[in-house]
Amino acid sequence: MRTAYHDLTKTGQWGDVFYMITGSIVALVTPMHADGSVAWDNLEQLIEFHIENGTAAIGAVGTTGESSTLDMKEHEEVIRFTVDKCKGRIPVIAGTGGNSTREAMHLTRAAKAAGADAALLVTPYYNKPTQEGLYQHYKYIAENVDIPQILYNVPGRTACDMQPETTLRLAEIPNIIGIKDATGDLERARYLIDNAPEGFAIYSGDDATAMELMLLGGHGDVSVTANVSPKAMASLCAAAIAGDRETATRLNDLLMPLHTNLFVEANPIPVKWALNLMGLIPEGIRLPLTPLSESMHDIVRKALMDSGVV
Repeated sequence: MRTAYHDLTKTGQWGDVFYMITGSIVALVTPMHADGSVAWDNLEQLIEFHIENGTAAIGAVGTTGESSTLDMKEHEEVIRFTVDKCKGRIPVIAGTGGNSTREAMHLTRAAKAAGADAALLVTPYYNKPTQEGLYQHYKYIAENVDIPQILYNVPGRTACDMQPETTLRLAEIPNIIGIKDATGDLERARYLIDNAPEGFAIYSGDDATAMELMLLGGHGDVSVTANVSPKAMASLCAAAIAGDRETATRLNDLLMPLHTNLFVEANPIPVKWALNLMGLIPEGIRLPLTPLSESMHDIVRKALMDSGVV
C-alpha cells in the first residue's frame, strides 16, 4: 500500500479538500556526512528507496530527522528538497513544531510554501505549557496557516503530555486533521479512536505498539523501523488497518527486534548507524548526539539480521 487517500468529512474547512494518509509513514532520518553537513544525494536516495518499497508518506525533519540539531534555514531546506524530489509521487508531512508558537508558525508557513501535504507539530517542549496553553498554541497556528496539521504527543521527550480531552477539543478545528500519539498507551489510543470526530486520523508514534493501535481502528504508524525495513512495515500497516491480525502479527513478530533495539540509545542514533551499515547513508550525526556506542553494535546488527534486513 503506497498511498491511500480517503475524502474527509469535516466541515467548516477553508475550501480545499483534505485527504487522510493511511499506512506506514516513515519518520525519515536526515543523512549527514562525517563533518555534519547534510548529505543531499543520500537523502534523495532514501526518498527513492521509500517510494520503491511502498511507504505511504514521508515524514521530513521530525525527531528522527534531527529537527533539534538543524538550524532554521537547514530545516526549511530539507523540507523543500524532500517535496521537490518526491514530485507528488508520495505525500510529504513536514515536521514544523517548536516550543515557541512563533517559531512553529514560521516553520509551518515554510512547509506550506514548499508544497508539503501536511505539517506535524510536536507539543512545545521544555517550557511545560498548561492544557489551555497547548490548545491556544495549536489553535493559533491552525487558524493562521492553511495547511492540514497533525498533532504530535511524545511526553517521554518533551516533558509535556497533551491530554486526550485537549486533543479532542483541537480535533474540532477544521485543518487539524490527526494526531501522532507516541505514548504507547493503547487505552488512550482506544479512547481517541472511539471519541474523535469522523475524518480525524489517529497515528501511532510507537513502533512496538503500533500494530495493536491500528487493529483498534487507528490509521497508520509514523515509524522509525520503516527507515530500514520499509516494505515489511508497509505490509504490516496494510494488514493491521484491514483487520488481518494473523498477517499483521506475523510481520510484527519479524520486526519486533527492530521495534525495540532501534531504541537502545536515543533515536536516531541506532537507526542512523543501521542505515550506515546497510550502505544507504554516511556515518554523520550532530552533537549533542553521538555515534552508536560500540557496545551496542552487535545488538543492532543482530536485530537487523533477525528481521531479515541484512
